[in-house]
Amino acid sequence: MLSPYRVLDLTNERGLLCGQMLADLGAGVIAIEPPSGNSARRLGPFAGDEADPERSLYWWAYARNKRSVTLDITTDGGRDELLRLAKGADFLIESERPGRMAELGLSYEELAKVNPALVYVSISAFGQDGPKAGYAESDLIIEAAGGNLVLQGDADRPPVRVSVPQAYLHAGAEAAGAALIAHHERVRSGRGQHVDVSAQQAVNQATFGTSLAVPFNTDERATRVAGGFKLGPLVLRMVYPANDGFVAIALFFGSAAGPFTNRLMQYVYEEGACDEATRDKDFVRYGELLASGEEPIEELVRIQQVVGEFTATKTKAELLDAALQRALLIAPVTTVDDVARSEQLAFREYWHEMDSPVLGKKVRYPGPFVKFSATPITYRRPAPIVGEHTNEVLSENVPPMNGSGATNGDLENRLPLADVKILDFMWVMAGPAATRVLADYGATIVRVESTTRIDTARTMGVYHNGEVGPENSTTY
Repeated sequence: MLSPYRVLDLTNERGLLCGQMLADLGAGVIAIEPPSGNSARRLGPFAGDEADPERSLYWWAYARNKRSVTLDITTDGGRDELLRLAKGADFLIESERPGRMAELGLSYEELAKVNPALVYVSISAFGQDGPKAGYAESDLIIEAAGGNLVLQGDADRPPVRVSVPQAYLHAGAEAAGAALIAHHERVRSGRGQHVDVSAQQAVNQATFGTSLAVPFNTDERATRVAGGFKLGPLVLRMVYPANDGFVAIALFFGSAAGPFTNRLMQYVYEEGACDEATRDKDFVRYGELLASGEEPIEELVRIQQVVGEFTATKTKAELLDAALQRALLIAPVTTVDDVARSEQLAFREYWHEMDSPVLGKKVRYPGPFVKFSATPITYRRPAPIVGEHTNEVLSENVPPMNGSGATNGDLENRLPLADVKILDFMWVMAGPAATRVLADYGATIVRVESTTRIDTARTMGVYHNGEVGPENSTTY
């Protein structure tokens, strides 16, 4: 899909995912490493538990489909070589601290002089400017500053971090999408530009509607509840025990989710775990009943306890099988071992084996993040060893990019996706989060909804001014 395009990837662990996504989509991605190798190579775990930079599973995970070139860009010779490579590049990605590339004479302004059509992507903790641009940073700091951390953990205890660093993965994925939006603009206008990605802002997207809820409400906001979420006095539990782990259950209400909960309670009843009165509650209208006081909150707590006592008698596999047979909103909370043994992933032919030049045998790799019908992602090469392709890349004769870096007045005032129109049948969160980004950058989104089965997101608080209604959900 991106096979005509060339990417210079100067990132380390703070941005590798961006280059990998472009590489998986077919771009020719060149990892520019210092002579000692990328710092990500020193992150474990390591194959065979040997702390060798060539055995870093972290590096292997984010460097497939890339070639490696070693350059010392802190020297005049290394800088000049990078400038030469940049003349024929479509993208450059970097994740240095703000200002560092300028100190090396490799800022966007400097590179735009040699290649005005270059899309130059900078990934940093807080962005390239602003009062926090130079702050100390770590995954934990960014998660906290982005507003995500306050939602993670038990309400009566301090927040809990995600064990595997996430902040720069959010930023890397956002950067890949942003780079392609800038590329779409370049195809139309010939103009390159600087894409400035803040990991703090990327993490904030993961709070969904909760950040938006704060300025719209003075007394109601989402708070931390492990295994669920709290809306005003309601605690909606989502994680329930199984006899071999845990499952997630969306025991929700309303026209969209209520029928699923009705079927769940029928299942619980058939298994002898609840009475008819519990089974026959109206979960489509249950939110209204709770709001009016007709149904006390204590009754919701009891129902959740009944469901938890029931699921604790079943395995995750049994509950998943019931969910598939009965159309229930139940999914197992999987361990890494569960994922590796997943029948679904095996059926989708997700896992791929690649030759490892380090181990001298094939290694099982996680597969593509998306399936394309006409241009499928392929794994063309494993993660490179340090400087493996230096001579090959530096000897290539790549013509300079065409593009003036300027556009006519009509294009100057248009958003980059102004020529794109999308028919949107998405709902709830995952789909609308994607089309929202495309809309922000100018795409015309025609959203198709049902009046009889309204979008679940319209039924989810926090609500504007605390008023429950399909037009007031801050999530929506």
